[in-house]
Amino acid sequence: MSYYAMPDGELLFVREFGQGKPVLVLSGLGMQSWQWLPFLYPHTQKFKFIIPDWRGFGGSHNCRIPTLDAISSHWTDITSLIEQLKLDQFSVIAYSMGASTAMHGMQYGNFHQKIKSYLHIDQTPKISVDETWQYGLLSRRQGEFKALLAQISILLASNPQTRLFKDLEPTPQQELMKLWLSFIELQASNKIVPLLFKVALKQPKLQPLILPIQRLDYLAWYINNYLNHNEDYREAVAQLDCPTTFFIGEKSSLYPSQGQKIIANSVQNSTQIIFKKSGHTPLISEPIKFSREIARFLKNPV
Repeated sequence: MSYYAMPDGELLFVREFGQGKPVLVLSGLGMQSWQWLPFLYPHTQKFKFIIPDWRGFGGSHNCRIPTLDAISSHWTDITSLIEQLKLDQFSVIAYSMGASTAMHGMQYGNFHQKIKSYLHIDQTPKISVDETWQYGLLSRRQGEFKALLAQISILLASNPQTRLFKDLEPTPQQELMKLWLSFIELQASNKIVPLLFKVALKQPKLQPLILPIQRLDYLAWYINNYLNHNEDYREAVAQLDCPTTFFIGEKSSLYPSQGQKIIANSVQNSTQIIFKKSGHTPLISEPIKFSREIARFLKNPV
């Protein structure tokens, strides 16, 4: 486990373990590197795993927010990490926002030329929905989603001096929780999670456990990223010629499986693993299958 200096001088925390072939792991929004341990630690005899904590999370929670948008900033950090570690021809496991970062690198940094094998976990190549792509974030309900994010963004902007959620005044704290509950209800694939949020609304001590980010400036940064992200990575992904595997949550409401299958079919050397009982979080919904398929990817990418 190490800290690496990024181009702006900030120290990014990177969890490194194992020995052998390098595997760069790019996590989803809200994740911390330790959450990959149950799935990857059994393979430490043959692989070295390199897992950065994104700015705002885990060991990187104190990093200063850069002027770039979140995805561009993450790619800048990954570029710096690759250069410092002198990585060339390595495998990549990329989940959700981490997959957006990988695709951003394919589009703007020739990332695909360094990838030996690629695992893409439940993410769309185009967040926004328009006449050319109906499978972006929350698909037909994207308008509702963006309206909620805009309300959260306005609320956070009206409290610019408050750094942490726990320091918000009671009224804006409750407003933020209610807006976040509306977002969870919009995309949840089961009724249990929204129920837990409703309980938390009445239990202030539980509320800090609900938001994925406690730093409000980082929460605003990530929210604004999803509000304004208009990149289209479809052509970049189609250029992949390495063995590529797609993990797709059949019940994913965030990123409809139909769109993910279209993109998987556009990649020549690819295979699709469908998680029939899962939405956007197959590592939680189907952990045994997820672990088995991770092992299969590492042993034989296709």
